Amino acid sequence: MPSMSYARYCAEIVAQTDLLRSRIEGADLATPVPTCPDWNLGQLLWHLGGAHRWAETIVRTRAAEPVSDELVNDVSGATGKDLAAVDAWLAEGAGQLADTLRAAGPEAQVWTVAPGGTPEFWARRMVHETVVHRADADFAIAAASPAPRTTTPGPAPAPGVPAFTVAQEVAIDALDEWMGFASLPLVFEAKPELRDLMSEGRTLHFHATDTAPETAADWLIGLDGDTLTWSRTHAPATVAVRAPLAELLLLVYGRRATHEARTTGSGNSASGSGNDGSNSIEIVGDLPLLDAWLDGVSFWLKE
Repeated sequence: MPSMSYARYCAEIVAQTDLLRSRIEGADLATPVPTCPDWNLGQLLWHLGGAHRWAETIVRTRAAEPVSDELVNDVSGATGKDLAAVDAWLAEGAGQLADTLRAAGPEAQVWTVAPGGTPEFWARRMVHETVVHRADADFAIAAASPAPRTTTPGPAPAPGVPAFTVAQEVAIDALDEWMGFASLPLVFEAKPELRDLMSEGRTLHFHATDTAPETAADWLIGLDGDTLTWSRTHAPATVAVRAPLAELLLLVYGRRATHEARTTGSGNSASGSGNDGSNSIEIVGDLPLLDAWLDGVSFWLKE
């Protein structure tokens, strides 16, 4: 269930794109993207602009069946483009998508890649697509930046990956969306080996450490029945992940590595030595279970 209003989603598509555009000012489009290793920065940005245009086409045409995702996957258009052209591509695509969504309203019938069937699905999906790729661009630019100079005795700070910030309500909604996707029946169809994880009493718990208790920023995933389930619940679990809200989001999207988190419990060997924010993540319990679940339910990120 979406936790933000339709109007907020429409506005956030543009707002998140503008935040991204401000981050890439003066950037080199040939910069590799560590979190999307097949792409450089220009290709990442072209992909996002294409995703916005793909969703806009679906909503504008009231598509009733799948629409070619060539706009999303073909990043060759970035070749030879300068930063000004790519920036304009991003701004135009986000603006067109937001305008089309507003004109359609939240309840029109359209094709969606997962249950939903309305423009609200695409408004929500494109907000979080933009948030995550904003993080990718942040990481690419930071990794390409020289280590800061210092006159203080001791080792110089590593350029590393910076702390990534996102509004609390946006991050919570993004995690809600992720948990919903990760619990769909089609997950078992795509990854039947996930059934091997199902066992009575087996659960995973994600807890945000930087929110007030009344925010209820907790997610409990159940692996103890015939179906994957999730709820916004704080409870003991087979494996628990504690981290700032943005870090939880980056973890489930594969932008943070579990082996760099601070861990305790069965089957754990990580030391928490990452300098990229991953050492603000604490994992308690069955790390191999967490890794297997993340690998299985995030299959759609790798297609």
